[in-house]
Amino acid sequence: MNKSIRTSTADSGAAGRGPPGRDEDTSPHTPALIVAPAVDAQYRADDTLGETHAKTLQARTLARLATFAEGYDIPVLVTRNERNEFTESVATVADDHLECEQTRMGPRVVGEDFETLVYPVDDGAYYQTTFAYWQQLLAARATQVGVEPTIPAPSTPTPEGVGTGVTADGETVSATADPLLDAWTATGTGGR
Repeated sequence: MNKSIRTSTADSGAAGRGPPGRDEDTSPHTPALIVAPAVDAQYRADDTLGETHAKTLQARTLARLATFAEGYDIPVLVTRNERNEFTESVATVADDHLECEQTRMGPRVVGEDFETLVYPVDDGAYYQTTFAYWQQLLAARATQVGVEPTIPAPSTPTPEGVGTGVTADGETVSATADPLLDAWTATGTGGR
């Protein structure tokens, strides 16, 4: 890693590159996003910290992250392991909140202006557009057009479709490039 850092800082061509919308005076090494996963986890060990010290250290961490966000004028993504009194301060300092729940189809993320989309199949079953879903769909599509996918597709393409999917009921079904068409033409769903 240090070698790649040295190479990127020594590369004179890299000096002019930067993410779109960046100020000319901003270093190409200035972060565009800070991610602090499970910010509460390190302060939960009962054998090392008392409750007062844990709350103080977590508050300092959140203050430091806020300072970075303001100083670099960038967003900070913070997650927490548990939702309880100890992590209330994490929710309090956040400008926006996203909830993530694990479903059979993969993680579902919901926010005030955002929700993981689903396509109804039948009687409450659905296809969910998770990262795994799009990975499978795009990998199968890449194969169809003769492009080698960068990540091997977990599903096997079928002659009449782009691969297979799993419904909320756990049933494996053939999928086409159009999930709404799949829902409409699925057998026994009352679609057609």
